Amino acid sequence: MHNAHNQLTALKPFTTPMSTSTAYAERFPNLTDKTFFSRLPETQQTFLREQAKQYRFSHQQLRQLAEIALDLNLWESGDITTIWPGPDALTGQGKARAQQLLQHITARWEQLRETPNRYPRSGSKTRISAAAIPVEKTKGKLGLGYCPVASPKTRCCNLLTLDAVDNCGYGCSYCSIQSFYDGKEISFDRDFARKLEALEIDPDKIYHIGTGQSSDSLMWGNSHGVLDALLDFARRHPNVILEFKTKSANVKHLLENDLPANVICTWSLNTPTLIENEEHGTAPLHKRIAAARAIADKGGIVGFHFHPMVHYDAWKEDYRAVIQTLTSQFHPDEVALVSLGTLTYIKPVMREIRERGVATQILKMPLVDAEGKYSYPDDIKLDMFSHAYHSFPAAWKENVFYYLCMENQRFWEPVFGFSYGSNTEFEQAMKSAYLKKIRARGD
Repeated sequence: MHNAHNQLTALKPFTTPMSTSTAYAERFPNLTDKTFFSRLPETQQTFLREQAKQYRFSHQQLRQLAEIALDLNLWESGDITTIWPGPDALTGQGKARAQQLLQHITARWEQLRETPNRYPRSGSKTRISAAAIPVEKTKGKLGLGYCPVASPKTRCCNLLTLDAVDNCGYGCSYCSIQSFYDGKEISFDRDFARKLEALEIDPDKIYHIGTGQSSDSLMWGNSHGVLDALLDFARRHPNVILEFKTKSANVKHLLENDLPANVICTWSLNTPTLIENEEHGTAPLHKRIAAARAIADKGGIVGFHFHPMVHYDAWKEDYRAVIQTLTSQFHPDEVALVSLGTLTYIKPVMREIRERGVATQILKMPLVDAEGKYSYPDDIKLDMFSHAYHSFPAAWKENVFYYLCMENQRFWEPVFGFSYGSNTEFEQAMKSAYLKKIRARGD
């Protein structure tokens, strides 16, 4: 599939005089401003400009070609010239010839997307960080929000969110958080502790609140007093289940201080291959697991999120190995939850991933409609979720709360053998399971 590098030399020299396409050339810079042209190497920009003059591409065709060219670069699957057909491969004339060319290139691009990703086993060529700059600001009123990806078309646990920090300092290629904020600032509220203390909490209601939706919960430690404020909040409100979610190994402050029983520390886990190639700047798998083990040894409750699971050539054996490591190092009584989920995108996030211009295979996947967003086809999802769930021993399935995150309810029954009739039923079951672990720890 990648043996077409010599096709460029087979192309005939461009002989179209500039004067014959002056009007198009004058419009061309405006067209490129609305595409991914600026993200392409100069050689590819030159190539596509010449081709555009020859084939007189429409704006939409030019947009498609620029997107395909950028994807090939990000996937490290050659460049646009490697899948460009030779002149003898096209039989049409005029607009029909341009359309035929685009169909050929799109078919090759789709073929690549359908092929399982392959990552270098020795690690990524590129390691990046989000180049974050922590700043302290005065912000508006602090309140509880709702999970930003909640949807009536997916089974949702009705998680409440608390934005302790805005924006994330890691460089995960699939991240959507960075699409929600302008610039690379990591924003801390200088009045966070005071506002959190004033937050109204009904003592007769059970709350499940997560702090890992707008930033990583632990990577910053107790910077700006964030963890101290949150731990005090948990102590004052035993009816609050406070969940930290992280890809870090930064648990030093938690280990040095009293950890309330109603705090659950959870880790997003992935295979070493995915962490090395797509989760830039985050802690390696063994450090995340060691940090979770340290919290469990202190008597804290832990949990694990396999989210996002990513489909690639060695995914089955790699995810099985991660799960075997977990089940060998943790007793199910120490673990509150295991969640499963995969990549789900909206168009602005997909555009942001391409705009970053960092090598990634994340969008090299067969994208289909998923409740108004884009994700894997059902058969791939069912295969990944079922494989992960069935890799856990029976003792874990009996004592740990499993759920699908951001997925349609139709997947629950074939994966777990059970489902919930509503989001409220799901929420109540989750809280009940977590409270059982919290009370067991307090005994």
